[in-house]
Amino acid sequence: MERVFQIVAVMLAVIAAYFLWNGNKDGAFVSVALGCVSFFLSVRSKVKQRNQLRELENETARDSASSSD
Repeated sequence: MERVFQIVAVMLAVIAAYFLWNGNKDGAFVSVALGCVSFFLSVRSKVKQRNQLRELENETARDSASSSD
């Protein structure tokens, strides 16, 4: 999922550059804003995935510790 957001962010950056090249500052602003949102969503999905893995590892460690007692 994070790759999708990263690809969208890059595409929106290219679109923003195109708008700037043509002098459309409003379109460039909207494209840059949406690209930033897409980039931060990719970071969020990566962090969420890491947290889920960490929680799963903690549960596994707790289960193995409680079963050995």
